[in-house]
Formats: sequence, structure tokens, C-alpha cells
Amino acid sequence: MSREEFTMTDEQLERILTASEPVRMIMLQCGIPTSPQENANAAWKELGEEMGFEYKTVKPAGNDQRKFTAERREEDGTPGCKKV
Repeated sequence: MSREEFTMTDEQLERILTASEPVRMIMLQCGIPTSPQENANAAWKELGEEMGFEYKTVKPAGNDQRKFTAERREEDGTPGCKKV
């Protein structure tokens, strides 16, 4: 499968960055919160579904935080995909 370059919007980048922030450890009766890594993985997975790429294949593409390469999902034809 070949890699393609994608560009996320500023809003999408903000979601990824926010998901990656440390979570305060407040243990009441709610249990242990998910880790920043788990939150970031979930955000990438959601973005992959939104943009039509396999989230586990993401690699940075240059100096722009919004650009990355990834393998396109097999069943793609997803509306809203923004290929560069």
C-alpha cells in the first residue's frame, strides 16, 4: 500500500494536541483516567476515520505540524478526505 500526504485543518490539529496533554490524576470512584498516549491514539483513530487513512501508519511530513503521510484506508471514498 502506498503512502499519501494529508493536511489536517487547524481544528483537527488542536484536537490531536489537546488529546496528547497530560491528564490530572484524580482518583475518586471514577477509576484511573486514560493516559495521554491512549487519548492521542483515540484522536488519531477518529481523524483517520474522518479523513480516510489508517491511523497506525501516520508519519510526519516536513516541518508543518498539520502535514503527515499515511496509508489510505482500503474502503476509502470517504467524503471530507483532504488529499494534498
